[in-house]
Amino acid sequence: MRVLSGRELNRALLARNLLLERSTLDVVAATEHLVGLQAQEPQEPYVGLFSRLADFDPVAASDLLESRRVVRTLMMRRTIHLLSAADCLGLRALHQPMLEQRMRGVLRTRLVGVDEEELREAGTPLFVGEARQLAEAGRALADRWPGAVARDLGDALSSLVPLVQVPPRGLWRQAGPARNTTISTWLGQDVPTTGGSGAIAAESLVLRYLRAYGPAASADVRSWSGLAGLPAAVKNLLPDLVTYRDERGRLLLDVPDGLLPDPDTPAPPRFLPAFDNAVLGYDDRSRIIDDADKGLSILGARYLLVDGRVRATWTTRVDDDATTVLVISPLGGLTRAEAGDDVDAEAEWLLTFLTSGGGHRIEWAAA
Repeated sequence: MRVLSGRELNRALLARNLLLERSTLDVVAATEHLVGLQAQEPQEPYVGLFSRLADFDPVAASDLLESRRVVRTLMMRRTIHLLSAADCLGLRALHQPMLEQRMRGVLRTRLVGVDEEELREAGTPLFVGEARQLAEAGRALADRWPGAVARDLGDALSSLVPLVQVPPRGLWRQAGPARNTTISTWLGQDVPTTGGSGAIAAESLVLRYLRAYGPAASADVRSWSGLAGLPAAVKNLLPDLVTYRDERGRLLLDVPDGLLPDPDTPAPPRFLPAFDNAVLGYDDRSRIIDDADKGLSILGARYLLVDGRVRATWTTRVDDDATTVLVISPLGGLTRAEAGDDVDAEAEWLLTFLTSGGGHRIEWAAA
């Protein structure tokens, strides 16, 4: 069985995740190809799309939220993702058991005596009319369960009831509270049941993951999706998949037409937003980040890829003179000279995108 080196896996990830060359896909098609962008920080998906798409227009992308072609909703790993409307509808039934299981893992000891079905039945109508914050819905039900905290009741409802966060939350350069309404209210369609028309099957999800993130082990698919019940889907697919080994001996699954670029293909620098699935989408993240730096993801670090790997983090600040400063903090001894002029050029482009051409500069923190 062919063994794929870490560099081969890195270039495959970059190519399939639209990071080796900016894509001409439109925003909806790119979002569906990536099976969503993690989006608990509302402005971060715009950076993720900027780094992947040619001629990306954030205003047009923002308009897609208002026109309901893309939505913000809980999905993979019980985290907020930016998804197409079709994927929001199609993926919910598959992820519903995981969302509830993870909710219980967090809230079980804080919701003693709260019946989930009763909470779901009582809570759903609260989101059908005017969109509301989760804690607000929890307060509306507090008298029914006086031993529970309203915030926890609202948190539980975010998993029990299929919801979307509505604008202005998530619009480009706008802020707004996380107000929610039901998916069916917002999109005008009921969420398909498992196996129903429009529902996305586990096998289809695995194939889509491999096309955007593969080759990968079944543990990687599980880590990305949060779904535990995938062995049957993998078993069903296996006769039609190709397999490899990585340098750690793990069995890797792949679609037959999956991109495998030459490992010597040059990789341009790319700035990734916080919680980007190019990094989080694996159990073994060694193809893109050193083990010593994995913990930075928990802190919401934004990453700079140099030669395809995480070599720095980045942040922005606004100085007293209204200058936007992009601060690059190297990892693993990266120097500005080693990073090369291409990093400064990409940083300039990112700053122009973030500031609409306003005053800005690049600053490298001490290594």
